[in-house]
Amino acid sequence: MTEITELIGQARAGEQAASERVFALLYDELRRLAAGQLRGEVAMRATSLVHEAYLKLANHGALEVNDRGHFFAVSARVMRQIVIDHVRARAALRRGGGIHFAPLDTTAMQAAAQDRGAEVLALDAALGRLGEVDAPLANLVEMRFYAGLELAEIAVVQDRSERSLKRDWRRARAFLQREMTTV
Repeated sequence: MTEITELIGQARAGEQAASERVFALLYDELRRLAAGQLRGEVAMRATSLVHEAYLKLANHGALEVNDRGHFFAVSARVMRQIVIDHVRARAALRRGGGIHFAPLDTTAMQAAAQDRGAEVLALDAALGRLGEVDAPLANLVEMRFYAGLELAEIAVVQDRSERSLKRDWRRARAFLQREMTTV
Protein backbone atom coordinates (compact mmCIF):
# COMPACT_ATOMS: atom_id res chain seq x y z
CA MET A 1 0.00 0.00 0.00
CA THR A 2 2.69 2.52 0.92
CA GLU A 3 4.65 1.73 -2.24
CA ILE A 4 1.58 2.49 -4.34
CA THR A 5 0.91 5.70 -2.44
CA GLU A 6 4.52 6.80 -2.90
CA LEU A 7 4.43 5.94 -6.60
CA ILE A 8 1.19 7.86 -7.02
CA GLY A 9 2.87 10.89 -5.47
CA GLN A 10 5.76 10.56 -7.92
CA ALA A 11 3.34 10.13 -10.82
CA ARG A 12 1.48 13.28 -9.77
CA ALA A 13 4.80 15.08 -9.99
CA GLY A 14 4.99 14.01 -13.62
CA GLU A 15 7.31 10.99 -13.43
CA GLN A 16 6.17 8.76 -16.29
CA ALA A 17 8.03 5.73 -14.93
CA ALA A 18 6.11 6.00 -11.63
CA SER A 19 2.81 6.23 -13.51
CA GLU A 20 3.68 3.11 -15.48
CA ARG A 21 4.70 1.30 -12.27
CA VAL A 22 1.37 2.15 -10.59
CA PHE A 23 -0.47 0.69 -13.55
CA ALA A 24 1.77 -2.41 -13.53
CA LEU A 25 1.19 -3.00 -9.81
CA LEU A 26 -2.57 -2.55 -10.06
CA TYR A 27 -3.01 -4.15 -13.50
CA ASP A 28 -4.07 -7.58 -12.26
CA GLU A 29 -6.65 -6.06 -9.95
CA LEU A 30 -8.02 -3.78 -12.69
CA ARG A 31 -8.18 -6.68 -15.12
CA ARG A 32 -9.95 -8.83 -12.52
CA LEU A 33 -12.52 -6.08 -12.06
CA ALA A 34 -13.04 -5.72 -15.81
CA ALA A 35 -13.25 -9.50 -16.25
CA GLY A 36 -15.82 -9.65 -13.46
CA GLN A 37 -18.03 -7.42 -15.54
CA LEU A 38 -17.86 -9.90 -18.44
CA ARG A 39 -19.23 -12.78 -16.41
CA GLY A 40 -17.51 -15.60 -18.31
CA GLU A 41 -17.04 -13.96 -21.70
CA VAL A 42 -13.77 -13.76 -23.60
CA ALA A 43 -10.99 -12.51 -21.29
CA MET A 44 -9.29 -10.53 -24.07
CA ARG A 45 -12.14 -8.03 -23.94
CA ALA A 46 -11.43 -7.30 -20.28
CA THR A 47 -7.82 -6.73 -21.21
CA SER A 48 -8.89 -4.34 -23.96
CA LEU A 49 -11.06 -2.36 -21.56
CA VAL A 50 -8.24 -2.06 -19.00
CA HIS A 51 -5.73 -1.06 -21.68
CA GLU A 52 -8.02 1.55 -23.17
CA ALA A 53 -8.68 2.96 -19.70
CA TYR A 54 -4.94 3.12 -19.02
CA LEU A 55 -4.33 4.91 -22.33
CA LYS A 56 -6.89 7.53 -21.38
CA LEU A 57 -5.30 7.95 -17.96
CA ALA A 58 -1.74 8.04 -19.29
CA ASN A 59 -2.45 10.44 -22.17
CA HIS A 60 -3.26 13.22 -19.74
CA GLY A 61 0.34 13.46 -18.55
CA ALA A 62 0.84 13.17 -14.83
CA LEU A 63 -1.40 10.70 -13.04
CA GLU A 64 -3.61 13.00 -10.99
CA VAL A 65 -4.78 10.75 -8.18
CA ASN A 66 -4.14 10.96 -4.46
CA ASP A 67 -4.15 7.34 -3.37
CA ARG A 68 -5.21 3.82 -4.28
CA GLY A 69 -8.90 4.53 -3.64
CA HIS A 70 -8.82 7.63 -5.79
CA PHE A 71 -7.05 5.64 -8.52
CA PHE A 72 -9.92 3.14 -8.63
CA ALA A 73 -12.51 5.93 -8.57
CA VAL A 74 -10.82 7.63 -11.53
CA SER A 75 -10.46 4.29 -13.31
CA ALA A 76 -14.17 3.61 -12.82
CA ARG A 77 -15.03 6.99 -14.32
CA VAL A 78 -12.77 6.35 -17.30
CA MET A 79 -14.32 2.91 -17.85
CA ARG A 80 -17.74 4.56 -17.72
CA GLN A 81 -16.68 7.03 -20.41
CA ILE A 82 -15.38 4.22 -22.61
CA VAL A 83 -18.60 2.24 -22.25
CA ILE A 84 -20.81 5.26 -22.96
CA ASP A 85 -18.71 6.25 -25.98
CA HIS A 86 -19.11 2.73 -27.31
CA VAL A 87 -22.88 2.72 -26.78
CA ARG A 88 -23.19 6.10 -28.51
CA ALA A 89 -21.11 4.84 -31.41
CA ARG A 90 -23.38 1.83 -31.80
CA ALA A 91 -26.43 4.11 -31.73
CA ALA A 92 -24.79 6.29 -34.41
CA LEU A 93 -24.21 3.21 -36.56
CA ARG A 94 -27.90 2.42 -36.36
CA ARG A 95 -28.59 5.95 -37.59
CA GLY A 96 -26.39 5.45 -40.63
CA GLY A 97 -22.91 6.24 -39.34
CA GLY A 98 -20.11 4.35 -41.04
CA ILE A 99 -17.53 4.24 -38.25
CA HIS A 100 -16.45 0.83 -36.96
CA PHE A 101 -15.29 0.44 -33.34
CA ALA A 102 -13.75 -2.58 -31.65
CA PRO A 103 -16.19 -4.13 -29.14
CA LEU A 104 -15.78 -3.61 -25.39
CA ASP A 105 -17.60 -5.56 -22.71
CA THR A 106 -18.74 -4.60 -19.23
CA THR A 107 -22.06 -5.01 -17.49
CA ALA A 108 -23.23 -1.89 -19.30
CA MET A 109 -21.94 -3.28 -22.56
CA GLN A 110 -23.85 -6.50 -22.03
CA ALA A 111 -27.00 -4.39 -21.77
CA ALA A 112 -26.05 -2.61 -24.98
CA ALA A 113 -25.41 -5.95 -26.72
CA GLN A 114 -28.94 -6.98 -25.80
CA ASP A 115 -30.28 -3.91 -27.66
CA ARG A 116 -30.68 -2.05 -24.38
CA GLY A 117 -28.31 0.74 -25.42
CA ALA A 118 -31.05 3.32 -24.84
CA GLU A 119 -31.20 2.19 -21.20
CA VAL A 120 -27.44 2.57 -20.84
CA LEU A 121 -27.61 6.10 -22.27
CA ALA A 122 -30.57 6.94 -20.01
CA LEU A 123 -28.58 5.63 -17.04
CA ASP A 124 -25.62 7.78 -18.04
CA ALA A 125 -27.82 10.88 -18.23
CA ALA A 126 -29.39 10.05 -14.85
CA LEU A 127 -25.95 9.42 -13.41
CA GLY A 128 -24.86 12.85 -14.61
CA ARG A 129 -27.81 14.42 -12.79
CA LEU A 130 -26.98 12.38 -9.67
CA GLY A 131 -23.40 13.68 -9.87
CA GLU A 132 -24.73 17.25 -9.78
CA VAL A 133 -26.83 16.50 -6.69
CA ASP A 134 -24.55 14.08 -4.83
CA ALA A 135 -21.12 13.39 -6.35
CA PRO A 136 -20.14 10.65 -3.84
CA LEU A 137 -23.28 8.67 -4.72
CA ALA A 138 -22.49 8.99 -8.43
CA ASN A 139 -18.95 7.84 -7.70
CA LEU A 140 -20.33 4.79 -5.89
CA VAL A 141 -22.48 3.88 -8.91
CA GLU A 142 -19.49 4.25 -11.23
CA MET A 143 -17.35 2.03 -9.04
CA ARG A 144 -20.07 -0.65 -8.86
CA PHE A 145 -21.51 -0.57 -12.38
CA TYR A 146 -18.51 0.37 -14.50
CA ALA A 147 -15.52 -0.88 -12.52
CA GLY A 148 -17.36 -3.90 -11.11
CA LEU A 149 -16.26 -3.41 -7.52
CA GLU A 150 -18.28 -5.07 -4.78
CA LEU A 151 -19.41 -3.01 -1.80
CA ALA A 152 -16.84 -4.77 0.40
CA GLU A 153 -14.05 -3.74 -1.99
CA ILE A 154 -15.31 -0.16 -2.16
CA ALA A 155 -15.48 -0.06 1.65
CA VAL A 156 -11.78 -0.90 1.83
CA VAL A 157 -10.83 1.54 -0.92
CA GLN A 158 -12.84 4.41 0.56
CA ASP A 159 -12.23 3.48 4.22
CA ARG A 160 -15.98 3.40 4.91
CA SER A 161 -18.26 0.80 6.41
CA GLU A 162 -20.00 -1.61 4.11
CA ARG A 163 -23.24 -0.86 5.93
CA SER A 164 -23.11 2.85 5.07
CA LEU A 165 -22.26 1.97 1.46
CA LYS A 166 -25.31 -0.33 1.27
CA ARG A 167 -27.46 2.55 2.47
CA ASP A 168 -25.89 4.87 -0.12
CA TRP A 169 -26.32 2.22 -2.83
CA ARG A 170 -30.06 2.00 -2.08
CA ARG A 171 -30.33 5.82 -2.23
CA ALA A 172 -28.42 5.98 -5.51
CA ARG A 173 -30.54 3.23 -7.11
CA ALA A 174 -33.76 4.93 -6.00
CA PHE A 175 -32.59 8.25 -7.46
CA LEU A 176 -31.56 6.64 -10.75
CA GLN A 177 -34.78 4.65 -11.08
CA ARG A 178 -36.85 7.79 -10.44
CA GLU A 179 -34.80 9.80 -12.96
CA MET A 180 -34.96 7.10 -15.62
CA THR A 181 -38.74 6.70 -15.33
CA THR A 182 -39.49 10.43 -15.43
CA VAL A 183 -37.45 11.16 -18.55
